[in-house]
Amino acid sequence: MSIMKRMSLIFRSKANTVLDRAEDPRETLDYSYERQLELLQKVRRGVADVATSRKRLELQLNGLRQQADKLEGQGRQALAAGREDLAREALTRRGGIQQQVTDLEAQHAQLQGEEEKLTLAAQRLQAKVEAFRTRKETIKATYTAAEAQTRIGEAVSGISEEMGDVGLAVQRAEDKTASMQARAGAIDELLASGALDDLSGTSKDSLTAELDRIGTQSDVELELARLKGEIAPAPAPRSIEGSPGFGDVGVPQAESERRPEARS
Repeated sequence: MSIMKRMSLIFRSKANTVLDRAEDPRETLDYSYERQLELLQKVRRGVADVATSRKRLELQLNGLRQQADKLEGQGRQALAAGREDLAREALTRRGGIQQQVTDLEAQHAQLQGEEEKLTLAAQRLQAKVEAFRTRKETIKATYTAAEAQTRIGEAVSGISEEMGDVGLAVQRAEDKTASMQARAGAIDELLASGALDDLSGTSKDSLTAELDRIGTQSDVELELARLKGEIAPAPAPRSIEGSPGFGDVGVPQAESERRPEARS
């Protein structure tokens, strides 16, 4: 196969695909119906033209017949008056008119046959057009319902072009958001570890950061000790009077007995 033939085949296939996508069966049916109506109208005009010609011939025939009858009457009158020559002339003219009548009657019969054929064809064509119109409307209604059902199904399943574009947009937005969150988290970790310098002046060097962490830990230990002291149970109260091992003034006896020895 030559290159030109291949290119022609590819072009025709591509064009056929594009036309098939762009074609709407409802519009095609409406166009076909309009063409049939135009054809029916032409047939009806043809019938009307033939009928008009037939009617014109009928008028001419009536006129010629009246002339023939008049000449016959004049011939009779001429003979009655003894004018045989005038009677012969009247009958000669009547014969010429009668020949015209015969020719026109043949044409009239032919036109009448054509008119009958065209009338029958117009009736048949009109019946076909009406049947096509009924079928057209049925097909259009069925196609419209199927199209609506298909669109609803595609929208519900998410396989239509519009829903597909929406899904892709949502997916891209989610991916970009996740990427930005990961980047922000990484930058925060690098700034906290001191691997990156904060150009705004709020960053600290590694020594300052370490000291801050130690100070924070000390504060935490002190706060923890304070909480433990508050939560620990208080010692049970002891009675001063009558308690064993205490003197009258509330000093332990062992210590009071050691005091005189200390004085001596």
